[in-house]
Amino acid sequence: MEAVPRMPMIWLDLKEAGEFAFNAAVKKSAVSVPRDFEGCSTLRKYLGQLHFLQSRIPMGSGQEAAVPVTWTEIFSGKAVTHEDIKYEQACVLYNLGALHSMLGAMDKRVSEECAAGAFTYLRDHFPHSYSVDMSHQILSLNINLMLGQAQECLLEKSMLDNRKSFLVARISAQVVDYYKEACRALENSETASLLGKIQKDWKKLVQMKIYYFAAVAHLHMGKQAEEQQKFGERVIYFQSALDKLNEAIKLAKGQPETVQEALRFTMDVIGGKYNSAKKDNDFIYHEAVPALDTLQSVKGAPLVKALPVNPTDPAVTGPDIFAKLVPMAAHEASSLYSEEKAKLLRDVMAKIEAKNEVLDQFMDSMQLDPETVDNLDMYNHIPPVLMEKCAALSVRPDTVRNLVQSMQVLSGVFTDVEASLKEIRDLLEEDEAQERKLQELLGRVPPAPGSPPGLAEVSKECSKYLELHEKASFTNTELHRAMNLHLGNLRLLGGPLEQVRAALPTPTLSEDDKQVLQNLKRILAKVQEMRDQRMSLEQQLREMIQKDDITTSLVTTDRSEMKKLFEEQLKKYDQLKVYLEQNLAAQENVLKALTDANVKYAAVRKALAEVEHKWNTTVQTLVASYEAYEDLMKKSQEGKDFYTDLEGKAAKLLERARAACQASEAHRQQLLERELKKQPPPRPTAPKPPLQKKALDEVGGPEAAELGSL
Repeated sequence: MEAVPRMPMIWLDLKEAGEFAFNAAVKKSAVSVPRDFEGCSTLRKYLGQLHFLQSRIPMGSGQEAAVPVTWTEIFSGKAVTHEDIKYEQACVLYNLGALHSMLGAMDKRVSEECAAGAFTYLRDHFPHSYSVDMSHQILSLNINLMLGQAQECLLEKSMLDNRKSFLVARISAQVVDYYKEACRALENSETASLLGKIQKDWKKLVQMKIYYFAAVAHLHMGKQAEEQQKFGERVIYFQSALDKLNEAIKLAKGQPETVQEALRFTMDVIGGKYNSAKKDNDFIYHEAVPALDTLQSVKGAPLVKALPVNPTDPAVTGPDIFAKLVPMAAHEASSLYSEEKAKLLRDVMAKIEAKNEVLDQFMDSMQLDPETVDNLDMYNHIPPVLMEKCAALSVRPDTVRNLVQSMQVLSGVFTDVEASLKEIRDLLEEDEAQERKLQELLGRVPPAPGSPPGLAEVSKECSKYLELHEKASFTNTELHRAMNLHLGNLRLLGGPLEQVRAALPTPTLSEDDKQVLQNLKRILAKVQEMRDQRMSLEQQLREMIQKDDITTSLVTTDRSEMKKLFEEQLKKYDQLKVYLEQNLAAQENVLKALTDANVKYAAVRKALAEVEHKWNTTVQTLVASYEAYEDLMKKSQEGKDFYTDLEGKAAKLLERARAACQASEAHRQQLLERELKKQPPPRPTAPKPPLQKKALDEVGGPEAAELGSL
């Protein structure tokens, strides 16, 4: 796998700057940066100096020195203006993350981690209402995309370095986890509406990567099982890897050639591993192959992180050009309070993320989708793909009849050819038999002029035609078998829709089964409600922290009273924290109820899965029969053309065979008469028998009888 082509990565466009009443030279160097690491350095310096400026001059929203700041919004291209210097900082920070994402797509993992760090700082320290491209949902999506791509780069390096299989599997599993988080964000209706048309492209690529890297993880788990000589486990891991890779291939339609090359390369590796492992286990080791869900799941190893952003780091920003402008005591106190708020947010988020991780793992293991948990609606109608085939046949009512007639004509020509070739073969065999019989009587047929020509050529051509007929006969048989296989399905598709619907399997559920389904769906709705409430409370907390500015109070507060003021101000978050604690505590009971409901649902789920499999198989079979029609007609016509040509040749050959056999018979009669004339004359004392009788007597015994019959 170390030579597998690299998958393409997602990178973000930079925002374009508009109006900002600032020094033109500074603005030009800050918003028109080169697309390289020097550009990243310039943006960091500019960000730091903006922070120093904002801490001294009241340029924030609603403050005395605020000026209009304009930037374009990425997805719509619209100009967005705010009179807030923090908006300028936020846009510069966004561009820093976007530029790192661009460099990361072309270069090293560290750029992806820098991008994730920039977006994380932007999400946690700035308002989300500035513009759509800097909303909480979009920034969280960007963070998970960047971390996933950074982990993906680390995975590539680990495979190149031939790290241990279990470690590679865990790294790959973590890639899957990051992309699943990104995919959840992409599937969110609000996020999708914000992203616009780019959402579909990103979602397709991320979904394909989820299955692809899950396949890579199970490939390396299979390698680990191989190293531990657990040959049954090896087979199931390689089989799972193959299944997931096939899903990735289905989702990769329309992706660039680099993706297709990576998938083909990986299919060669995994396919070869699976075939070899299965063959070895079947013929050598004979170990039981366990079910995949009985084996320990692969837990991801997050070995990348969002690199922190410190806008006041002098090593990055350079010297503070506004150092002599104003004292910073009040702003230092405000920064301390901001750190207290950040600490509160980190503590709360650590609890939320821990619970979310448990919830996500639990729901992934359950494999329960509230939208399709019973999928009963699908059985109430004929699927569109089948309706399309029925509609196509409804305007071609002679489809079945044409196919049957075509095959009948083919059978007739086939039979005629077979009869002609059989007659030729019989004539040749009869001629050979007569020739042998004459040789037995006369001992050896002496060479004679006028020997009948043509039999050898006829025999050679007959053998050639028989060989062609025999090969074509197999094809003809297969063609008839295929026709018989699809004929009933074509009749069904061309009939009333009620018959088609009746041919599709449908589940039969008892009242108890329906009650089990309703209970499960009710609890799944509770799980979603708990998720939504948790996200809402988190958003409220973030917005409350963003708006919490006590700078005015700090100016009038004695330095010795700062700690007490902080404690009093932080109490405003207590109520939200209580609500969050209640939400997190309820998770255990909800998951327990879901576990119990899922146990009762197991039998119903199995029955529904079996019916769904039969339903899908039936649909696929009917569609395949429709698609096979044109091929059958084409091959039938080719068969008719072939046998019509062969029939003409066989008829001509039959005439030649008859003529050659007649000439051969005449030649044998000449030989016989010649031999009879060679017999000695009769003795004088004996009665004179007929000439032919005398010759026969002198030959004597059975030979005479045979000559007489000839």
